[in-house]
Amino acid sequence: MELSKQLEADGVDLFVLDQGIDTSTAIGRMFFQILGAIAEFERALMSERTMDGLAAARARGRTGGQKPKLGLRRVQLAQAMHEETDDKGRSRYTVAQIAEEFGVSRPTIYRHLGQQIPSQPAGVQGTTDTRAADFGN
Repeated sequence: MELSKQLEADGVDLFVLDQGIDTSTAIGRMFFQILGAIAEFERALMSERTMDGLAAARARGRTGGQKPKLGLRRVQLAQAMHEETDDKGRSRYTVAQIAEEFGVSRPTIYRHLGQQIPSQPAGVQGTTDTRAADFGN
């Protein structure tokens, strides 16, 4: 609509061939403006429905975006591998080796290494040797 107003100000008329609209006539200008208003209304309505749908999904506990590559258990395992040292005090595993083990990229491992992992709640049974645990999420 803004472009058509700018063209009209410059003395340019539009001819929409497939819809038979000619903005050089009063009826053509009116029809073009009505179609523009309807298109703007449809766009606003679609935006409102999208926002309502997202709000309803959030209310149901759903979030958008990709699912995490590593679950809590696998993050704990990756952190344990990163902290593990050999007899000389050096890291036993490189970030690249840890990433390869879990099938993710190095940046994914780095992102999770800086993350604070909540401690296991009281009463929950688990193994203390994280390397012996299964690698599932």
